Amino acid sequence: MRALLIVNPNATTTTPAGRDRLAHALSGRTQLTVAHTTHRGHAAELARSAHADGMDVVIAHGGDGTVNEIVNGLLGPSPDRGPDPTLPRLAVVPGGSANVFARSLGIAADPMEATEQLLALLADRAARRIGLGHCDGRWFVFNAGLGLDAQVCEAVDLSRLSGKKATSSRYVRHAITQFFASKRIEPALTLELPGQDPVAGVYYAFVSNSSPWTFLDRRPVHTNPGTSFGTGLGVFAMATMRVVPTLRVVRQLLAKQGDPSSPYLLRADDVTHVRARSTRPIGLQVDGDYLGLRTDVEFVAVPSILEVVAPAQ
Repeated sequence: MRALLIVNPNATTTTPAGRDRLAHALSGRTQLTVAHTTHRGHAAELARSAHADGMDVVIAHGGDGTVNEIVNGLLGPSPDRGPDPTLPRLAVVPGGSANVFARSLGIAADPMEATEQLLALLADRAARRIGLGHCDGRWFVFNAGLGLDAQVCEAVDLSRLSGKKATSSRYVRHAITQFFASKRIEPALTLELPGQDPVAGVYYAFVSNSSPWTFLDRRPVHTNPGTSFGTGLGVFAMATMRVVPTLRVVRQLLAKQGDPSSPYLLRADDVTHVRARSTRPIGLQVDGDYLGLRTDVEFVAVPSILEVVAPAQ
């Protein structure tokens, strides 16, 4: 089995010793090539080369951003494609701060545990096909969003540039700051879902490809518990910025069996597509990566597009 291990050496929880142990363990089971990313977009370039070289599996060791780059490198920009049997399978050994994609697949959060799990999965040739989301020329593996969460991602990215690590507490602090900064701004979004009248007056919208939507350390955050890698997309959109109703929804998001509902919440757990139009430019994020301001975005579910090395669903 020919494998390419793509390592992001700057990922939050990767260490030189851990990377060496991972490479040593994999080299005993695969014909392994190791590549370290050196710049933004490098993981996508390496993934494209792995496909061209006929690799059997690409293993991501980094955070969700590294995984997203690899997926976009493998699949290209267009959603108008079917499953490609020549694509390498994707495997993940977590190395970031949240590792939402890996954990949603059932991969252990600890890198050493995940390494042992991966070796067993490779030995059993365990794999399954999953669906992905697509918007604005980009694939997303677990979530995307317009408004509040995009503003948070932008703020965290800026803090990273100043040398601060992306931690759960930092995300929470930025979320609180951005929430109160946005309270006095009029809602700009209108959402168009299949078979429904357009819904205006939306402040922010989250679009999910799996559940949970994210993690706060060990705690999962459930926006759309009926959404999975085998369904359509989940939509979670709020039509209020008032503190009390927002706190009620937040409490539901953090509940062990979270199933949020509110008169101010538009939620759908299995849709093929959703279009968002904004009366002013509004931030867009994809898998935690801030992409900039947009006024019109269509999110599309593409089923069974990628084969991953993961436990059975």
